[in-house]
Amino acid sequence: MSDTMLSDAPVPSGGSDVVLRAQGISKSFFGVRVLTDIDIDVRRGEVHGLVGENGAGKSTLMKILAGVHHADAGSVEFEGRQVAFSHPRQAMDAGLVTVFQEFNLLPERTVAQNVFLGREPRRGGFVDDKGMQRHTRTLLEGLGVTFIDPGARVGSLTVAEQQIVEIVKALSFDARVISMDEPTAALSDHEVELLYAIIRKLTARGVAVVYVSHRLKEIFDLCDRITILKDGALVSTDATADLTDAELVRRMVGRPLQSYFPGPVEGTAVGDARLELTGCGNEFVDGVSLTLRAGEIVGLAGLQGSGRTELVEGIFGVHGFTRGAMTLDGRSVRFTSPRAAVRAGLALVTEDRKAQGLALGQSVLDNSLLVVRSVFAGRTRASRKRVPGILSSLEVSSRGVDQEARFLSGGNQQKVVLAKWLVTDPQVVLFDEPTRGIDVGAKVAVYQLMRQLAAEGKAVLMVSSELPEVIGMSDRILVMRDGELAAELPARSAEHEVLAAATGSIDAGAAADEIADPRLGDGGDRP
Repeated sequence: MSDTMLSDAPVPSGGSDVVLRAQGISKSFFGVRVLTDIDIDVRRGEVHGLVGENGAGKSTLMKILAGVHHADAGSVEFEGRQVAFSHPRQAMDAGLVTVFQEFNLLPERTVAQNVFLGREPRRGGFVDDKGMQRHTRTLLEGLGVTFIDPGARVGSLTVAEQQIVEIVKALSFDARVISMDEPTAALSDHEVELLYAIIRKLTARGVAVVYVSHRLKEIFDLCDRITILKDGALVSTDATADLTDAELVRRMVGRPLQSYFPGPVEGTAVGDARLELTGCGNEFVDGVSLTLRAGEIVGLAGLQGSGRTELVEGIFGVHGFTRGAMTLDGRSVRFTSPRAAVRAGLALVTEDRKAQGLALGQSVLDNSLLVVRSVFAGRTRASRKRVPGILSSLEVSSRGVDQEARFLSGGNQQKVVLAKWLVTDPQVVLFDEPTRGIDVGAKVAVYQLMRQLAAEGKAVLMVSSELPEVIGMSDRILVMRDGELAAELPARSAEHEVLAAATGSIDAGAAADEIADPRLGDGGDRP
């Protein structure tokens, strides 16, 4: 493709409201076709959802629009002119900016310095720091953001605040289209609401937003239209109002899903207590008493900071309990390290698979044997023989067991983490945010695995900040608040009941009509 950023002659756009149009986009890497004849148009002032399973081609399409990759075929029109960006800076200068999941910020520099990096305004031959901060403050205030100091060091900001800096940086280029890749992956609930408000301010000003997310609730909350990709091909583009959750999932996965959240496997029976806590506590949680039984899935809900992860880590010996009693299959236990917990038959699927779950530079096989080699070295030879079968049962898509984990999609990386634990044949499995950042198809595979583990008589405890997931998968629901167990609720409890227990705003057993806010809904349908 040419290095020319904008051609001289306008191209008819087929509608003045279309600010970005891509037609016939195709792309291959090393002979493997990843995009085939993709058409998409984005209108001024809309939020356009882009969804699909991992490997569907979403990231590649975004990178082509952003000038990171060149398309092998097809054309892109921006504001009525045909463009061929050969570098991301060209796209940004033109007003098409992408905010990727991994931020492109320098932590030791200030907010203003990051916003105008490489374009610092000058006065008298010197960088105009005051002018740069003044302009940055104007951009921030335009989004209704007054709590970020343009002179603050970026490394001192929260993830949500850094994301706002990326958006402000985009606006400093006079962006007409901002693409956002999984923008809420690391945000808390109140930070997500803040992002919603900022996106609405952007669209009210006529800025178009391309929104990529695996969280379907956000797609339905925010998007005016939704484009679905599957296996590098365009499935459909429709108004959000014309799609249901079930239909969207069916198109993404390519097959009808009888149930997004599968019920218990036939023959599953809830058995005796496998793990019991009585008055357990440490520096993070206190007075926790609970029972996990063979054959059941227990969901653990609560607001961010409520102590969910800390409770799981206490059980697993990361931060061992200093008081209370714990029994495993009737035997008194106290784990002072994760190694001791693993030896006793526990497994912990951590929420950050890249930082805590995988050795990204090692092969699929080596990752699958990480725990066995560390804790059960004598079982390594026998476990190695079991790995291919376990990977196959999980439907891990890779070029083979020798492929490095870093080259797998997020969903396949998560399946390798699961394989790492399945090799140890655990009896109690602790899941901390098991479906964070993976696509719909991979989520369903994780849910089915959880049900299969329960059918085999294992006890499962699942931490999730997605209330529909907690409600859809749990045989019982435990709710944490301020480091303590606040409530135990039955399966299929309503969202407002879980939220009430999590916030302490009302007795969790109160009738539904006592909850004033109808926006909370019943939480039972949407994935």
